[in-house]
Amino acid sequence: MAKLEGKVAVITGGSSGLGLATAQRFVAEGAYVFITGRRQAELDAAVKQVGKNVTGVQGDVANLADLDRLYATVKAEKGRIDILFANAGLGEFAPLGKITESHFDKTFNVNVKGVLFTVQNALPLLQDGGSIILNASMVSIKGVEAFSVYSASKAAIRSFARSWTVDLKSRKIRVNAISPGTIPTPGYSNALGMSQEQIDQYAESTAAVVPLGRVGTPDEIAKVVTFLASDDSSYVTGIELFVDGGLAQI
Repeated sequence: MAKLEGKVAVITGGSSGLGLATAQRFVAEGAYVFITGRRQAELDAAVKQVGKNVTGVQGDVANLADLDRLYATVKAEKGRIDILFANAGLGEFAPLGKITESHFDKTFNVNVKGVLFTVQNALPLLQDGGSIILNASMVSIKGVEAFSVYSASKAAIRSFARSWTVDLKSRKIRVNAISPGTIPTPGYSNALGMSQEQIDQYAESTAAVVPLGRVGTPDEIAKVVTFLASDDSSYVTGIELFVDGGLAQI
């Protein structure tokens, strides 16, 4: 039997990158998936790529009205949530001394406020015994130049996983965080503004210091999220699982 047979999942930021790869993996394992994205055309393309058992709901996780619309759609179509992957996030470079209020607000509104209310607003639909997975990052424990605001926002995600594990223990809802390493995705160009040449150079330089000798792929993240979403991880909660080829572990 497929690992997620009959499950209903919500994935924020599901129109590209890690979210889209996870949506494809979830559907392949038998789940019905709701994905969100801010850009309608990109979301429509993602729904087409997933192909079946998927609904796209346009919205920004930092906008509570958009989250309300998302969960109203889930309630109307399926009536429940078994798995929630709070994946939506963004990052931009800004060195200390040049950090602006708008940079801070934009990052924390999506990465921290967005994750908080994505989870909290899902609770009425989330089934007891369900699984919540939060997307953090290895940079929360690494010093990355000009990336302090993003890194701090991801450290908050790790803290959320610990606290919510306790908050939701009476409902047997498991809460875990994943912390990806270097995984080239469209976000490197869309959010970080990197050219393809810069992305290739960064991937090559990173691979040289990763114990496994390479950068990762979105599907490798999706496989780990699927593990945390499934009964294979039934005795796993409150953890941060690094999926980084060993980079942050040495």
